[in-house]
Amino acid sequence: SAPAMVGHTDQANHNYSLSDLWNLVANGGSLPQVTFLKATTSQTGHPSDSGPLAEQAFLVETINFLQTLPEWSDMAILITYDDSDGWYDHVVPPIVSQSADPANDALGGSTGLCGTNSKGGYQDRCGYGPRLPLVVVSPFAKQNFVDSTLIDQSSILRFIEDNWQLGRIGDQSFDAIAGAILNVFNFQGPVAPPIFLDPATGQVVK
Repeated sequence: SAPAMVGHTDQANHNYSLSDLWNLVANGGSLPQVTFLKATTSQTGHPSDSGPLAEQAFLVETINFLQTLPEWSDMAILITYDDSDGWYDHVVPPIVSQSADPANDALGGSTGLCGTNSKGGYQDRCGYGPRLPLVVVSPFAKQNFVDSTLIDQSSILRFIEDNWQLGRIGDQSFDAIAGAILNVFNFQGPVAPPIFLDPATGQVVK
C-alpha cells in the first residue's frame, strides 16, 4: 500500500517491487532484517532470456547501492542461483535425499532412479542437484577465500533460523541436514572494506 509498509503485513504479503524497496530506504526507512531480492527476467542470467553481463549489471548496481546504506556495517549479501542451465559444471553431487519414482527421476542412468527412497520419505526430492555458485559479500566475509564446506540453498535458511533462533521447519525439510555457512565469515575482524565495481566491466572503481 506504501513504501513505508515494506517489512510489515499489508496487502502485498511481503512481496514488493525493487522500486518499492529502494523508495523505502531513499526516504529514511530501514531494510527488513531478512530480504530476498530477485532480478527482472532480463537480468537473471538465465540463458534463454538473459546473460552473464546483464546479470552482472544487476548484481553490481544492487551491491554498490547496498554498500552505501547505514545497514551495510551489519549486512551479509548471499548470492545464489536456482539452476545452472549450462553456465556451470555438472559434477555429480552427493545424494542426501533419495527418490525411486521412475516417472520423474532421471539421475541414475539406465535405471533413472535416485537411490532407494526410505520408508516414509518423500518421493521426487532427489538431491543434491548440480553444483552452483554461492558468493558471500559482507564486511565480515573472509577475503579471497573459497570454502569447501558442503552446503545447499537451504543452508541460507539454516543461517537465518540460527541467527534469529527460529528452529527448524521440520517434516523432512532440508534445513535440518544443511551444512552451515559460518565458515565463510570472520566476525572477529578485521572488517572488509566496501568495494565498488563498474556494472559494465566488473572492474573495481573504488
